[in-house]
Amino acid sequence: MQTNGKSNAFRLSVMTLAVMNITAVVSLRGLATEAVYGPASAFYYLFAAMVFLIPTAMIAAELAAMFSTKQGGVFRWVGEAFGARAGFLAIWLQWIQSTIWYPTVLTFGAVSIAFIGSNTAADEALASNRLFTLVIVLAIYWIATLISLKGLSWVGKISKWGGIIGTIIPAALLILLAIVYLLKGGHNNLNMHQSFFPDLTHLDNIVLASSIFLFYAGMEMMGIHVMEVDNPKRNYPRAIIIGSLATVLIFILGTFSLGIVVPAKDISLTQTLLIGFDRYFSFLGVPWLGSVVAIALVFGVLACVLTWVSGPSKGIFAVGRAGYLPPFFQKQNSAGVQRNILLVQGIIVTLLGLLFVVMPSVQSFYQILSQLTVLLYLIMYMLMFAAAITLRYKLPAAERPFRLGRRGNGLMWLLGGVGFLGSLLAFVLSFIPPSQIAIGSTTVWFTVLILGAIIFVAIPFIIYACRKPSWRAADATFEPFNWEKR
Repeated sequence: MQTNGKSNAFRLSVMTLAVMNITAVVSLRGLATEAVYGPASAFYYLFAAMVFLIPTAMIAAELAAMFSTKQGGVFRWVGEAFGARAGFLAIWLQWIQSTIWYPTVLTFGAVSIAFIGSNTAADEALASNRLFTLVIVLAIYWIATLISLKGLSWVGKISKWGGIIGTIIPAALLILLAIVYLLKGGHNNLNMHQSFFPDLTHLDNIVLASSIFLFYAGMEMMGIHVMEVDNPKRNYPRAIIIGSLATVLIFILGTFSLGIVVPAKDISLTQTLLIGFDRYFSFLGVPWLGSVVAIALVFGVLACVLTWVSGPSKGIFAVGRAGYLPPFFQKQNSAGVQRNILLVQGIIVTLLGLLFVVMPSVQSFYQILSQLTVLLYLIMYMLMFAAAITLRYKLPAAERPFRLGRRGNGLMWLLGGVGFLGSLLAFVLSFIPPSQIAIGSTTVWFTVLILGAIIFVAIPFIIYACRKPSWRAADATFEPFNWEKR
């Protein structure tokens, strides 16, 4: 039990929580997405941090502390404000977007495997081969699923070392290589005369920038640690600010580092990071190190997938046992792992992988799935921001160990309103085909995004409408909402 927001458990320092925030958010695979914007990419990173990253982290902290003794996460937060149906939609979107996200991160993994070879031209050709990418994506995913079904305890260790070896070290190395490259007289392909402020008169030029919101997504997960920090009202915001600044700095410097060695016209969403490393190492006379970095990046992808393949499904599994999913989805194996949910998740990933057949290229497939992921996740975030504001009025007397603003609701309205409007803007932009990427048929683009969004949003409403009292597990301990107790 907690007393005054504290417990006798291990306490997180400000710097520890800041580092956790960085490792939870930073991923190198998306740097190429923004490198096409050159110096203007810094504007997008800073803008998204102010209107999305910080509001998400701060509001999630208040909600997590408010319901720290109750299960449900975003299902609880949104459900308390708008009812169980909206809460189920939120937790569903949090799970399904991660399911759609797997092919994109695994596509990057497949490209990394292709670049393990020593011939850059051959590596690029292999990375562009749709059949090769599809086979690798599905193979890695199902291997990760089978391992997850065993409930292996060492998955956590793989995640830790995979994050260090496959993300943090390559990020630092990329920035260091750019500095050395410039000091040794390497040609800077980044147009430093380009304005920091982008041309906002052409919407199709800023579509790729909306994906930055996905870069910062997941920060709400850090809210669960708010009560593990001493003096959370003072130290949690400090950790968030430090972590956010470091995250933005890594993204900006990493993106610039790619733009320096790869001209904007040659940037590929899936291959540029590996090509950038190859060019730096070739310039320094150690081309073989490109293969070493490729292996490290593959390890990072594998660790990430192993960690997340079962992670998001645990939340919807707990909610499902409370009576919101049919008994089929509540089945566990002998290791206590949510077997059927993982299998259904795998089937969805496999079907999405078949988009390789109709999309014109690997990177167009990568981009359209990334955009669909953004759309679904942003709906969840808009629900979360709206719920946080609503709960200030529905539950005004509820204990808030971490509260935005000492008195009144002004700060909540500011952060919640900015977060909601920023998410809405990114949501709208995500439907516009990017001018920088050859997506093939615009009909396919709009059909996949619009139908995909409609279908994945409609499914939880259908499931909710069909629910039965018999769906609730006999040993479910899910505490009812406050409005259900009245």
